[in-house]
Amino acid sequence: MIERLNMTMLTDYYELTMANGYFEKGLRDQIAYFDLFFRRIPDGGGFAIIAGLEQVVRFLENIKFEKEDLDYLRSRGHFSEEFLQYLQNFKFECDVWAIPEGTPVFPGEPVLIVRGPVIQAQFIESILLLLINHQSLIATKANRIVRAAKGRGVLEFGTRRAHGASSAIYGARAAYIGGCMGTACTIAGRQFGIPAVGTMAHSWVQLFDSEYESFRTFAELYPDNCILLVDTYNVLKSGVPNAIRVFKELKPKNMGIRIDSGDVTYLTKRARAMLDDAGLTECKIVISNSFDEYLIRDVINQGARIDAFGVGERLITARSEPVFGGVYKLVAMEENDKIIPKIKISENIEKITTPGFKKLFRLYDKDSGKAIADVITLFHETIPSDGEYEIFDPQFIWKRKTVTNFEARNLLVKIFDKGKLVYKLPPIEEIREYCQEQINTLWDEILRFENPHEYYVDLSKELWELKTGLIEAHSSDI
Repeated sequence: MIERLNMTMLTDYYELTMANGYFEKGLRDQIAYFDLFFRRIPDGGGFAIIAGLEQVVRFLENIKFEKEDLDYLRSRGHFSEEFLQYLQNFKFECDVWAIPEGTPVFPGEPVLIVRGPVIQAQFIESILLLLINHQSLIATKANRIVRAAKGRGVLEFGTRRAHGASSAIYGARAAYIGGCMGTACTIAGRQFGIPAVGTMAHSWVQLFDSEYESFRTFAELYPDNCILLVDTYNVLKSGVPNAIRVFKELKPKNMGIRIDSGDVTYLTKRARAMLDDAGLTECKIVISNSFDEYLIRDVINQGARIDAFGVGERLITARSEPVFGGVYKLVAMEENDKIIPKIKISENIEKITTPGFKKLFRLYDKDSGKAIADVITLFHETIPSDGEYEIFDPQFIWKRKTVTNFEARNLLVKIFDKGKLVYKLPPIEEIREYCQEQINTLWDEILRFENPHEYYVDLSKELWELKTGLIEAHSSDI
């Protein structure tokens, strides 16, 4: 349903009033450059994970104003007939660069760049932010939860708590990129090839005359994946004993129990002992409840015996900080084939934009493979992977470091060339593996949940001089 809906009009109304204004003033072909970036990492973390690019590509490939769209805009009385005719014949013609999905990213970095006619580049602002903000938020939260689980499986169970259908579907996708091993969202499993998982609800157990009968029936139906929900009545007095009885009678493969309530640490310790005493050491214990990374960390530290977690509302809604905060800002224009940098200045330092058409390099230590720092440069610049290179803090410029024995990789990849897709979208399994590989390049200090080490995002000397020069030039306007 969501994939078939024409999303062209999913935009803020001012994108259209501005587009009409550009058109009426003869600026429809004015070339502009926009950066999509974010300012703060959710939950005070050390990094975020970029996600949502595939959905951005699908949207940009299918922009089309239908008759109903044009009729609605005409009824508003704000748009000229010539402009509506332009929309009727709309063809996306922009260049787009982006950081591949699954890459750890940091504040201030251009994670996506759009160059093209200002009407088009401006118009797509809202949908780009919607798609990138949402999936990046969920992928980042999922990865925090997965890391807290310390190698135990994490399943995304949030469909019924998501903020609408699209949040459930794309949230499941983002959670899988972030490291979850599967999802309860069936349509996401079908749509993206994510392992879809699920067993039974309490209603299954209640429907039968006895808990034992409900367990035995389920084990007969699903002998290859028999996970029994043992907390409908009493976990330790009936649930686990009945599960043990069924397991010993039918000997299903991949047997396990699931606990959905109660004191997880106490119950799992006791349940594990009961299962082991019955000779069922291979039986898994799955826990599903209102978990997040902090609760998972706590119960593991308390000695809870858990093999996998089902995590729902606190993952799919990123409940602790449910806003990613990406923004989309004009950074340059073209005049007579010359790039003219643009800047937004604010008394709030983090809201001052970085002007110009840019690249983003990540410097990796050749010996350890660990990421050293990121450097934003102007597009014509390059950072050779030999010799020495000095990096410095853009705000506290006396903080400097000369790096050697490093490899510099440009993270931004061209996605569209004049509206034509030139990037091969990778399968989701590849994105998920790439995500984990890239997280492994970060130092452990950056992975801390509280007070992580700050990963430096620096500017090249030339870009820093351009930015400070523009700030000084506009200082009289502040």
